[in-house]
Amino acid sequence: MENVDDLDISSTTVINNIDTVRETDGDEKVVEKNVPEYFCEICRKIFSSEEEVISHREIHKKEEQFHCDICEKYFVSKSKLTKHTRIHNGEKPFRCEICGKSFSDNSNLGVHMRVHTGEKPYSCEICGKCFSENSNLGVHRRIHTGEKPFHCEICGESFVYKRNLTKHRRMHSGGKPFYCEMCEKCFVDNSDLAAHRRKHIKEKLFKCEICGKSFLNNSRLVVHKRSHTGEKPYCCEICGKSFVDNSYVNRHKRIHSGDKPFHCEICGKCFITNSHLKTHKISHTGEKPFHCEICGKSFSDSKILRRHERIHTGERPYHCVTCGKSFSGISDLTTHQRIHSGEKPFHCDTCGKSFSDNSNLTKHKRIHTGEKPYNCDVCGKSFSASSTLIKHIRIHTGEKPYECDICGQAFTEDGQLKSHRRIHTGERPYQCDICSKSFSVSSTLTKHIRIHTGEKPCECDICGKAFTEDGQLRRHRRIHTGERPYQCDICSKSFAGISDLNTHKRIHTREKPYQCDICSKSFSANSSFIRHKRVHTGERLYHCSIWG
Repeated sequence: MENVDDLDISSTTVINNIDTVRETDGDEKVVEKNVPEYFCEICRKIFSSEEEVISHREIHKKEEQFHCDICEKYFVSKSKLTKHTRIHNGEKPFRCEICGKSFSDNSNLGVHMRVHTGEKPYSCEICGKCFSENSNLGVHRRIHTGEKPFHCEICGESFVYKRNLTKHRRMHSGGKPFYCEMCEKCFVDNSDLAAHRRKHIKEKLFKCEICGKSFLNNSRLVVHKRSHTGEKPYCCEICGKSFVDNSYVNRHKRIHSGDKPFHCEICGKCFITNSHLKTHKISHTGEKPFHCEICGKSFSDSKILRRHERIHTGERPYHCVTCGKSFSGISDLTTHQRIHSGEKPFHCDTCGKSFSDNSNLTKHKRIHTGEKPYNCDVCGKSFSASSTLIKHIRIHTGEKPYECDICGQAFTEDGQLKSHRRIHTGERPYQCDICSKSFSVSSTLTKHIRIHTGEKPCECDICGKAFTEDGQLRRHRRIHTGERPYQCDICSKSFAGISDLNTHKRIHTREKPYQCDICSKSFSANSSFIRHKRVHTGERLYHCSIWG
């Protein structure tokens, strides 16, 4: 470092000492004097007078007196040097008498004590929220101002917090400097590593005092608490939608921009979030590292496992404030709430059709592209949706995991069970606006409405015959192909439709689930039951054109 005492004060650089004359609209002349500027030769700082430069140089003289012997950094006071030295020696002389935590600086201890006392002396003048530190208040204000001062020089994305920018940059560089010594997993952020370590010891330090739920880190607890208060402080400036967490806003904005910054290097598919990309990558490897301890079922994503576990526990922690209905997943609740609001934010750019759920839009798009990415390993049949493949596989395995607790009948799909239960309850929530006829299933109402409209949107490409529903068309096509994919495992007889197979099986089991509430006669097929009812009602649907 240059010795301050050796500097020649008379050689201090002076610039711009010139008088200029400006004429006003009147006769007067105004003299404008450009103020001289003086440079400090050491740090290049600019001053308006030579006296200020001389006074300023005293700082550099003090810096020469207080410098760190380890890293050669200079300080203006001995106290600042002492504080800095503790970084190297790890000394933490200031100890909290309540919890025993230690700090290198007394001011940090003072801030920490507010955790125990609950003191929050810094208040936001806009929303009234209080903070224990003035710096936290300053950061909070950016929510109101929309200020995002930290910018990524690679992709241009902006952040409220510097730590989020640092974490984001590692996405570009691939850097994961934080390493778990138990399982060797690496992380981009130290807080992620700390939360991960708690998974090994199953420690959840942060507990919600309202519902008792525990979390691995405090930030997740803060976001969770907003589910109780209804607070949504983060707002999308494009559509006005509000969110409980700032990360949700950033993710949501990509719906408007169409931005999908996370790319799969195997198939090239793009995703809005990194978590979606990670889940997708597992589809290439087939890895399912998350196991249910109750039934042993494996999953590719920990969130799907948590949601699955609620099937066993019956837990439905997410409640609709409008109708009171409960859900096992928050995404299910969000989708459900759109029934009340009528919101359909996901639009098909090919035909303009809108959807309340992004997954339904993705499935719909495959109608236009013809894409069927999900293949059955048994028969090779392909499907546009994974859920349809799962249901299809149960035809081969015979699995029927959904059982009616009233009559014991089992079903391959949850929706089938819900519809079946309405046979027992008599519930028919779906009503036709034209004839007021009610139905237990919404799809049956949709098909029924086509009787009034005459619409037959499903046409056979071989003979041109049209049908009101897709299932009828598929079954009809088997007349041309001779296909009978549904086989009885008792007598090996084959059928074109699964409903025909189910009705046939009742010959073997002697099951007659359809009972007349007037004469108590039972039937194995619903069609026979409907025909029988007309004996009591006297209804005659079919009339002779000659005799009437």
